[in-house]
Amino acid sequence: MRIIVDGFGGDNAPGEILAGCAQALEELEVEIAVTGDRDKLLACARERGLEEPFRKMEVLHCPDVLTMEDEPGSILKEKSESSMAVGLRAVAQGQGDAFASAGNSGALTVGATMIVKRIKGIKRVAFAPVLPSTKGFFMISDAGANVECRPEMLLQFGLMGSVYMEKVMGVENPRVGLVNVGSESHKGDPLRQNAYGLLKECGEINFIGNIEPRDIPYGQCDVVVADGFTGNTVLKLYEGTALAMMGMVKDIFKKSAKNKLAAAMIYKDLQGLKKTMNYNTYGGAAIIGAAKPVFKMHGNAQAPAVANALRLVRDCTHSGFVELIAAAVRP
Repeated sequence: MRIIVDGFGGDNAPGEILAGCAQALEELEVEIAVTGDRDKLLACARERGLEEPFRKMEVLHCPDVLTMEDEPGSILKEKSESSMAVGLRAVAQGQGDAFASAGNSGALTVGATMIVKRIKGIKRVAFAPVLPSTKGFFMISDAGANVECRPEMLLQFGLMGSVYMEKVMGVENPRVGLVNVGSESHKGDPLRQNAYGLLKECGEINFIGNIEPRDIPYGQCDVVVADGFTGNTVLKLYEGTALAMMGMVKDIFKKSAKNKLAAAMIYKDLQGLKKTMNYNTYGGAAIIGAAKPVFKMHGNAQAPAVANALRLVRDCTHSGFVELIAAAVRP
């Protein structure tokens, strides 16, 4: 399998991206092509002591970089020769099996839609991260790609998410829930009410009804359906709360010698909790609905998270989830 990686996407590029790619080459039995300025990538590899693994990576040279501050649409015009745009074109043209970037989420969504294109029948692609819960993990679909949605789009987000969770993550008969202000069927605005009806009538998914945000961490459903604004708010609050809680636990155990001793006694359990609540475990998220596998890595990803993301890319691409989604939405 050949994975194309945006060498200059994200807060820690290109150093951590190259280090993560080097780790992936050693662990995952994949081929990697990196997009970006060849000379700058080589200089970074030398600085980081990564010359040997770097020689095993193909470089798709391009002079430009699309930053977090650039407008999403610039990927089609002003930044059409950026590392992200070149990578997306390469995967669209069959030069690789999948593309991954830690760069500008909005631009990646535009590029997945306009360069890679959507699966026939899909109205909008969705950003679909997988996050930890007390019972395992769940997906948010959509978590930021589409701020404004129609009811039929939420239906497709639920359908695509259900296919992904079953075929990629191994969840049998995934439970699909619609984020709302209450669990009753009549709650919410017209978007939520109409989407509820469409999801309930869809015989291809296991729709369990509305779900309130406070129930999400407890694993009440496997696929959390939302418009992009709501889903992104849930995602950011969830990540922030997890980090805050782990920080508070750490402060408690550092408070006194007695507390430090207690921490030492349950060290393994604390490490397990930290791993469970670490959203970097999955490293990134698929842009579901695109005609080729496209993945968003965390913007601040360091080497281990990059390697985890590329493991996810490999496993998801092997599953054939794009073709499975296409079959699910085919008339």
